Amino acid sequence: MAYYVYILASKKHGTLYIGVTSDLVRRVYEHKTKAVPDFTTKYGVDRLVLFEIYEDAATAIAREKELKKWRRDWKTRLIEEQNPNWDDLYSGIAN
Repeated sequence: MAYYVYILASKKHGTLYIGVTSDLVRRVYEHKTKAVPDFTTKYGVDRLVLFEIYEDAATAIAREKELKKWRRDWKTRLIEEQNPNWDDLYSGIAN
């Protein structure tokens, strides 16, 4: 089973959210449809700008915790190395 660490943004250089899930398509869909009133709903954070895949939950959770401690400019650099335009990657995984 795969586990995903993902970063959502409200817009380019906007508000960021970092999460972990075993079902990336479902979880991002929940953010996009505002299925659960939470931080992402309140701040309009629903653009999937980065995700990483891990083989076990413990590694994914450790990575999520690590990223949450990073400075914002480090997170921005990580996103822009892989997704320089901050494109929404959801359509590429939802097929």
